[in-house]
Amino acid sequence: MRDPDGLIARAGVRGDPDRDQHFLVDDRVLDRLPTYLDETDADTSHLLEIGGGTGALTDRLLAIGDEVTVVERDRDLAAFLREEFAGEIDAGELTVIAGDALEVDLPDFTASVSNLPYGVSSEIAFRLFPEKQPLVMMFQQEFAERMVADPGTSEYGRLSVSSQHYADVELVESIPKEAFSPPPAVQSAVVRAVPRDPDYAVENEAFFLRFVKALFTQRRKTIRNAIRNTAHISGLAEPEAVVDAADEDVLGKRAGAMAPAEFAALAQLARDVGEPADE
Repeated sequence: MRDPDGLIARAGVRGDPDRDQHFLVDDRVLDRLPTYLDETDADTSHLLEIGGGTGALTDRLLAIGDEVTVVERDRDLAAFLREEFAGEIDAGELTVIAGDALEVDLPDFTASVSNLPYGVSSEIAFRLFPEKQPLVMMFQQEFAERMVADPGTSEYGRLSVSSQHYADVELVESIPKEAFSPPPAVQSAVVRAVPRDPDYAVENEAFFLRFVKALFTQRRKTIRNAIRNTAHISGLAEPEAVVDAADEDVLGKRAGAMAPAEFAALAQLARDVGEPADE
């Protein structure tokens, strides 16, 4: 495997916290990241990496995948990757896309392993989740803990419900600051997401996610008051009709105590009687 520090030296760059650039340089962590796909029975024929940096993780992914696509928004780094991995590109094993992962067209990938840029990690994760492929993603520790949190815990929120709607999510490893160059201000964590269909029905996913977002903006209020107070977010024209139709035991709860399936049932009721604006 290529040496991470050697890659940085050849690229002639230094990580820049102001640009959300923290290069992963710990060989042990880099070696472990691809192995978290092992328990998912992932198809490794086409791996996707978001934020390739100087290519330390890219090198490991090439060792296990038939084909790898890297998306790198820094055009100088993308040019370095094309130079450093010219042989793999010529062999058809690697494709480097220079651009923003939130804007470029992504390929049909079979699994993804990424050290995500933390400033846009949420947006990238929720672009990848609907693809229904195994994901191994690096986040800030606090963000990762919120993704995997259970109802009734202080970390549980909109992020928990939305993530767990798409996949079984598991925090598989915490990563110290010292594993990066330069070290970030916070500890990091690796989340593995295994796609699966939820055990509840959602007829309109966009409304479901918007409804969950709305109720969590009023997480200290009861569901009754949250429905009334967030119609401008959920788009409900008749929030009072939803309150009148919902069960009293649900209306008395707070968002932090509601399981994803309960949100789904309430969202369906809201669509049926609340006259959402986009329906």
